[in-house]
Amino acid sequence: MPRSDDLRLIALAEFATAGYAATSLQRIADLAGASKASVLYHYDSKESLLEAVLAPALDDLERLVEMTAERGLELEHRAAFLETFVDYLLVHRQAVHLVINQGSTLEDVPVIQRALGLMRRLAELFDLAASSPVEKLRYGIALGGAAYCLAAAQQLQVEEEDPLVLRDALLAVIGELLLPAHTAL
Repeated sequence: MPRSDDLRLIALAEFATAGYAATSLQRIADLAGASKASVLYHYDSKESLLEAVLAPALDDLERLVEMTAERGLELEHRAAFLETFVDYLLVHRQAVHLVINQGSTLEDVPVIQRALGLMRRLAELFDLAASSPVEKLRYGIALGGAAYCLAAAQQLQVEEEDPLVLRDALLAVIGELLLPAHTAL
């Protein structure tokens, strides 16, 4: 019988690539080399499996939002926020891909509602930190653009063999948009 962690990893990869709606529990069982009954032993539905798949990413995003709410996005905290945000995107890139590319079609699913709520809270923090419409656009383009580039990395051909090279590139580009030249990462 496959372990629950193995099923989550298989499901995350399949949901992110084939799509949640197009992925059946039988497909996940087949990929795990198990029966559908063994998948249902661990997760009573595809939606509960989706919740288990996204929970670690959403828990980390919630911590990031809370940390940002406490510290704010003023200049002295911005570089640390950007590094944490980029690291979050890199660690949870499949979950980010799933939410960005499929969130609008799954918005009635509670775990997706949680994800979208956290994204709105983070956007509100950007609004508080931005002093003008131009600043709001900078935040949106820098952070949303980075998330989208990772979500669409294969299609955009921005995959890097060395994750540190990709991390440094993301930090450089985001830093150019959100940090003054003398503090860029």
